[in-house]
Amino acid sequence: MEKRSVTTFAGNPVTLVGKEVKVGDKAPDFVCLKSDLSPFTLEDVKGKIKLISVVPSVDTGVCELQTIRFNKEASALDDVAIITISCDLPFAQARFCGDKGIENAVVVSDYKDTSFGLNYGFLIDEFRLLNRGIVVIDKDDTVKYVEYVSEVTNHPDYDKALEAVKSL
Repeated sequence: MEKRSVTTFAGNPVTLVGKEVKVGDKAPDFVCLKSDLSPFTLEDVKGKIKLISVVPSVDTGVCELQTIRFNKEASALDDVAIITISCDLPFAQARFCGDKGIENAVVVSDYKDTSFGLNYGFLIDEFRLLNRGIVVIDKDDTVKYVEYVSEVTNHPDYDKALEAVKSL
């Protein structure tokens, strides 16, 4: 399994596990879980532009703000699926979404098999959490934008990701 040391967590180096995705790649498939524990795959949003917002845990400040921001942006974007992925349990995600009014974005869990984390190279080996970042995938499932943040506690570049979406 591919490993990369390209990011830090609170200033300390961490290891990302899995294949790094790059612009132009065919989007790898993955299986996450919805709040009812049913599977979620790219097939669920086939034919749509996809913005995948990757967060370590919705129970932290930056992750909360990132999820709320993209939920708000989703209401203004036509034919775009906003998907937030973390390793939080689906029940915790459902509670968070209810408490924060997250209704426009799909929030799914990668806790079981870390399928997304491994297939997209976002899994932090030391913590079994996902590195913060964003992936934009077009309607034909080609990766058009990728950001792996260099410091997990920092915000991603929201504007660049949204520009990538709007250009499609």
